[in-house]
Amino acid sequence: MRKRIVAGNWKMNKTLDEALALTTEVVGMINDEVRGEVGVVLCPPSVYLPLLGKLTEGSRVGLGAQNCHQKASGAYTGEVSTPMLASLGIGYVLVGHSERRQYFGENDALLAEKTKAALAEGLVPIFCCGESLDERQNQDYEAIVKAQLTASLFDLNAEEFGNVVIAYEPIWAIGTGLTASSQQAQDMHAALRAHIAAHYGSTIADDTTILYGGSCNEKNAAELFACPDVDGGLIGGASLKSREFTNIVKARM
Repeated sequence: MRKRIVAGNWKMNKTLDEALALTTEVVGMINDEVRGEVGVVLCPPSVYLPLLGKLTEGSRVGLGAQNCHQKASGAYTGEVSTPMLASLGIGYVLVGHSERRQYFGENDALLAEKTKAALAEGLVPIFCCGESLDERQNQDYEAIVKAQLTASLFDLNAEEFGNVVIAYEPIWAIGTGLTASSQQAQDMHAALRAHIAAHYGSTIADDTTILYGGSCNEKNAAELFACPDVDGGLIGGASLKSREFTNIVKARM
């Protein structure tokens, strides 16, 4: 049975004091108000991970990194390796977020390396995929997003792939206030699950967690999460507000 997960991507936001306060609020609200098997993950800037780990220890809230390097060590100034993250007890890492693809030139081959590096250290990669507005309007978006999975993930064996979480993020809906309709989200999630089934079989596809990311908020979360192939969300701006983020998590209960 696939996991239900709501992850918050803080991106490059919050000072240390703000990060400590937000995490404390989220941990308290989640522990007090959330029931069931939904998993909750916060992905703050990596510089805060050690301190926030102390606040989340023993709680229902896990931590994830926003990025990792594909090499285990070496002369890569400013980078963070997967062994470093694992040594902190980090459980998840985002791979292939659209902003990493767009601003830092990360391509399919590099993301395949990062995914394998994460898996080698026992981290769960949250692999992001999605289409631009032009690609959506040109009606070739489904093939484009499927190709992202094929190029970066389908060299994994079945056991490895079973430890990957997929996050579908329509680029045209990230930070724009636009949101895919529940039907658009369901159609793409179903298409991705069918694509996985064609390569790995229906059992693995049925067990793969696929999250929706793209201006998901407390007003539309329940409708999106009601879709049969939407297993949770990768939340951006709304994860910076403890009450709103907690309400989104509660919509996935």
